[in-house]
Amino acid sequence: MAGNAIDELVSTLYEMVQDAGGIPLMSDRCVIEREKALDILDEIRANIPSDLKMAREIVEKRNEFITAGKREAEAIRKQAEELARQKVNENDIMNEARRRSAEIIRTAEERAKELMGAANAYCEDLMKRTEEAVAHSLEEVKSSRAQFKQAAQAANQ
Repeated sequence: MAGNAIDELVSTLYEMVQDAGGIPLMSDRCVIEREKALDILDEIRANIPSDLKMAREIVEKRNEFITAGKREAEAIRKQAEELARQKVNENDIMNEARRRSAEIIRTAEERAKELMGAANAYCEDLMKRTEEAVAHSLEEVKSSRAQFKQAAQAANQ
């Protein structure tokens, strides 16, 4: 959500520069309201940490997701071991229990791997999109800042 706010602020800043009045005999220079531009840049700077916080939350949720998968696999494994202990008296039942517990463990491990893979892919995608949005916004801010600097230097000359 903050990424959208940053995009809107950068767009506003871009429009402000684009619509600014030109300096006579200098078509590549313009005059903008300094306070308004600085206010917009301050809002952008305030919103960037929220994007980083969102990325951290995504990583934290991924870790919780993986931990829950491991707990589920451990619970299934313990359940299988308990079932095997209860049937230890008879040889055929004991063999079946071993086979079943190994199957349950294998299934649980496969499920945990799938969950970890899905969580990693999901988090990677979200982090990539967040990184791209932040990088794009930063480049636009740098570009706007350079234009402002040029405009300010031109105004001082």
